[in-house]
Amino acid sequence: MTSPLSPAAVNWDALARAFGPIQVVRDPSQLEKLSKDYYHFSPILQAQLADRVADLVVRPRDEAEVMAAAQVCVEARVPVTVRGAGTGNYGQCVPLVGGVVLDLSLMNAIKQVQPGRVRVEAGARLAAIDRASRPSGWELRMYPSTYRTATIGGFIGGGSGGIGSITYGQLRDRGNVNAVRVVTLEDTPRLIELRGDAVQKVNHAYGTNGIMTELEIPLGPAYPWAEVVVVFRDFMTAARFGQALGESDGLIKKLVSVFAWPIPAYFTALKSYLPDGQAAVLAMVAEPSLESFRELVSSHGGLLTYQKLAQEALKGTPLAEFTWNHTTLLARSLDPSLTYLQTLFPYDPDLTAVEHFYHHFGEEVMMHLEYLRVGGKVCPAALQIVRFSSAARLHEIIHYHEDHGALIANPHTYILEDGGMKQVDRVQVAFKAEVDPYGLLNPGKMRGWLERPTSLSAEKVVNPPV
Repeated sequence: MTSPLSPAAVNWDALARAFGPIQVVRDPSQLEKLSKDYYHFSPILQAQLADRVADLVVRPRDEAEVMAAAQVCVEARVPVTVRGAGTGNYGQCVPLVGGVVLDLSLMNAIKQVQPGRVRVEAGARLAAIDRASRPSGWELRMYPSTYRTATIGGFIGGGSGGIGSITYGQLRDRGNVNAVRVVTLEDTPRLIELRGDAVQKVNHAYGTNGIMTELEIPLGPAYPWAEVVVVFRDFMTAARFGQALGESDGLIKKLVSVFAWPIPAYFTALKSYLPDGQAAVLAMVAEPSLESFRELVSSHGGLLTYQKLAQEALKGTPLAEFTWNHTTLLARSLDPSLTYLQTLFPYDPDLTAVEHFYHHFGEEVMMHLEYLRVGGKVCPAALQIVRFSSAARLHEIIHYHEDHGALIANPHTYILEDGGMKQVDRVQVAFKAEVDPYGLLNPGKMRGWLERPTSLSAEKVVNPPV
């Protein structure tokens, strides 16, 4: 595939040699595999991204090789798409215009574990970080349901929150990322360390404005996490239980997930704990809080059907792998026609909006809530399972939510801003102009860059169609 940023005259054989001792992948099947993520969750993105493949995959082993690879790419003016483990869902690491995929999975060193923080390379897997930090009493504050395979760089670059967000909020909240080292794509690449609030320049930017090589991440106290399943006869009672659990500050928890029937029917491995027709709550609760947790269950008329203490929970499939976007994965494994939405409801402890949407759409948009803290308040975010019928109907559903006060983080677009907060982050765009003046990093994903004043860039580049 030839990139508009590097015309047909590019000699890919010569470019591959220019990387010298850095590992280069050219096998077509590997190029295909390493150019993909889980965008196929979206029938819209399936059509748009299926044929997008890198010309080369480059696998640096350390920061020095990243710097060297960046220099080669800048001199050749070829686009660069940074990849972690490829567990994202919106095409974040899919190269829209070919070029080089920079796979950082070999950079997985855990460099330093200190009380309350860890220093790691971008390709370190989240589960490996916890294995290194837990013996000293600390663990990651939050992680996605792809915890066992995802990398920390991919999570910071493409994620927003997950298991743990009920306590610590979202990645963008101040204090959830301490520092990031970034390699630039200037004529002479630089290594920059961003600390404190400055990390927001690259946090959740899809790798469009810098190559993250190393991160300093704050940790939280490591608790023995029990896994529990509670069932309720109706969904809104389950949802109100989830809100109450989230607001019970004395109960230490890491996960509060609520599912309307028939979503629990997709959890075949948990079938014996999920009665037909009933709503379910899957949660992770610290063992010292279990007694009070059971009292809360009783006060809401729930039934505790499943409990694994922390030591036992280490065996088999973690309960977290039925939550967040693993819910979508499991539902689609049984019915590939299903897709999903991502919705944040306004703060309302009475759950008025949740109840309205639940009844309005019924089983066309099956309700799946994940509770988290937003600005210090407990709010339900939804990853609803949608019975897809057409793109037009999907957009109608999205617009209905937005017209009735819900924020949709649209998972059916690869454009950074359109899939997130629906506004351009001028700080991120300005940082891209500084560190990627030729627009080589993950081109076509940042609307703020595509619509920028030409004075922001050192050289006008050809943008891919969006």
